[in-house]
Amino acid sequence: MTRETGRRVVLAPDKFKGSLTAPQVAAALAKGIAAVAPAVAVRQVPVADGGDGTVDAFVASGWTRVELSAPGPTGVPGSTSYAVRAATAVLELAAVVGLAKLPAGRPDPLGASTFGLGVAIAHALDHGATDIVLGLGGSASTDGGAGMLQALGARILDAEGHELPQGGAALTRAAQLDLSGLHPGIAAGTVTLACDVDNPLLGRTGAVAVYAPQKGAATADFGLLEAALTNWARLAGPTFADQPGAGAAGGTGFGALAVLGARLRSGIEVILELLDFPVLLDGAELVITGEGSLDAQSLHGKAPIGVCEAARKAGIPAIAVAGRNLLAAQEIHAAGFDACYALTDLEPDPARSIAQASHLLQQVGAQVAEQHLSR
Repeated sequence: MTRETGRRVVLAPDKFKGSLTAPQVAAALAKGIAAVAPAVAVRQVPVADGGDGTVDAFVASGWTRVELSAPGPTGVPGSTSYAVRAATAVLELAAVVGLAKLPAGRPDPLGASTFGLGVAIAHALDHGATDIVLGLGGSASTDGGAGMLQALGARILDAEGHELPQGGAALTRAAQLDLSGLHPGIAAGTVTLACDVDNPLLGRTGAVAVYAPQKGAATADFGLLEAALTNWARLAGPTFADQPGAGAAGGTGFGALAVLGARLRSGIEVILELLDFPVLLDGAELVITGEGSLDAQSLHGKAPIGVCEAARKAGIPAIAVAGRNLLAAQEIHAAGFDACYALTDLEPDPARSIAQASHLLQQVGAQVAEQHLSR
């Protein structure tokens, strides 16, 4: 933060995917503002909506990073981390078993698992966490959260009583679910899913139909995975399969809802609450937020909209900054923003805009300072 004065700005951007992390976006904007309005105090509060970058956002806000080794989506051990403060641990599925954790980027749509996520949850519970917050997004698997539960002590058996291997396809043979060995920390604590996906587990808007293609599933795999999740739902809790969010992260939402007693909440709402965002807004005269692409999907509970709503509730104007803006001016204002700045307005070539994002964000920060903070 710059030196304290009577004037204050809060920077609360999400990541610019494929270009800069949320902390990097905030730092670049802050540099541009400081060049024009050095007397204005700038508070950097990078945010996320539960997807990749969530743990980094909490660490940037002063939470403690806990590092560990956990199996990736194909079982290959890798380094990962979660954020902790007091008895609350924030875990990010993408950082443990996400698409970015696939060895050499090779998908395994039938065999990928959430087992590593369960390992990370168990680690947090074993080290004193009682409130687990799971950011769901970027999953590499379609296993209905079965792997996560296996790592937490659940036993998934076939008709002969043999343990099932990991992966979604194996769930076609699931016949018994033994929860007697489930980690005791689950019953003693709470699990919150930070997620903006409202898909059910099954059907045309379910985990397989909507998201499996992103994980490398071929058309021939769809029927197998759908049958596997249908069988898994019958075993673990059919009433939870239709709940909004059950299809999140390849059905991980279902496993958490049905077995862990989790509750689903808007990702950005959970993050802002845990960051004490209303307190951080105290005394601010402007809030700047944004993400890589501001589009129709952004309007459905993505991070910039959540930040804007919080700012407007506090009576503070909000400005959006994006790599590219696909919304019309009336949509921007209807969402509550006073203005929107896009990097593509400065550099129309997408490749150069991405490569030069930090420099362009500094220019945008200077523009915002000139137009909104120069008085």
